[in-house]
Amino acid sequence: MTCSGGVFDIPAKQAQLEELEAKAADPSIWDDPQGAQEIMRTLSELRETVSVWDDLALQVQDNLELLELAAEEEDTGIADGIARDAERIAAELDRREFLLALSGPHDRDGAILSIHAGAGGTEAQDWAEMLMRMYFRWAERRGYNAELTDRTDGEEAGVKSVTMEIDGAWAYGYLNSERGVHRLVRISPFDSSARRHTSFALVEVLPLLDDDIDIEINPDDVRMDVFRAGSAGGQHMQKNSTAVRLTHIPSGIVVQCQNERSQSQNRQSAMRVLRGKLYDAELAKREEHNARLKGKHIEMGWGNQIRSYVLQPYQMVKDLRTDYEVGNPQSVLDGGLDGFMEAWLKERVGQDNNDPE
Repeated sequence: MTCSGGVFDIPAKQAQLEELEAKAADPSIWDDPQGAQEIMRTLSELRETVSVWDDLALQVQDNLELLELAAEEEDTGIADGIARDAERIAAELDRREFLLALSGPHDRDGAILSIHAGAGGTEAQDWAEMLMRMYFRWAERRGYNAELTDRTDGEEAGVKSVTMEIDGAWAYGYLNSERGVHRLVRISPFDSSARRHTSFALVEVLPLLDDDIDIEINPDDVRMDVFRAGSAGGQHMQKNSTAVRLTHIPSGIVVQCQNERSQSQNRQSAMRVLRGKLYDAELAKREEHNARLKGKHIEMGWGNQIRSYVLQPYQMVKDLRTDYEVGNPQSVLDGGLDGFMEAWLKERVGQDNNDPE
């Protein structure tokens, strides 16, 4: 099985593997511990990838030899076994092709997910809380650890904004598909006239960066304010000022955390979010620059919705980027998001492969 060029390009990965193995054999790489760790991490991933493809190629070669033997001896039993094996190899090939979509530098990492209610008061805030529950349920289905780090309640119901950390292998790679505006259409439970309402909420996704990722933050550029954590209306207000708000002065980015018990824990969580936002901002600048070079236009701000959840007058959830849809909204709101995520990831592989150099 030859996989040169195209989306697989195994010979290029083999060449990169040999180059990195040569670097890893040089003890001087540890003069830069952070760079050395990055080399070793990339080396491990490449070894796994190349090993899998070598194994698949060997299986194909073995089956071809068996097929020749079966043809010579007219043995239908061997031929049937080869057919079953070919189906298994094809399925593995499809799975490996899909994993190419999860090849970003932080796709293996955890994620920081934030939800912000759009305009519309209680309706939008209730929708934001529904999304929060949806992502908690999705994380639970996948066996991920999900933890709330900040929550600002609405005046009557729902949440104005919420931030959570979702930790697990490939969490960021999958959740990256969720960033954007989510639209809900339903009969409002808060409208006495039972009219249909449309609500919006914005979902932001950042990588949960390891401490060894180099994001420089000058302490002098960060202003920290502390305040008392509590729910809407000041209920259950803590006596001590444990909640933390960090302002990165050069960029104007503001983050806060109030769900931990101590001020130091909240500051640590807030710094993780700030590092993720600064990384994301730098990544956005690069992507915008590259898009302009390609002649594309990037919409800034909220932009258009990526997905519609319709509960009335019919029931359907449809992703507007991929046209993937499900006729059972409740299953989606209960965390059944994998189909939407995988459709987006597969489409992204196709787009990347068709992009001109």
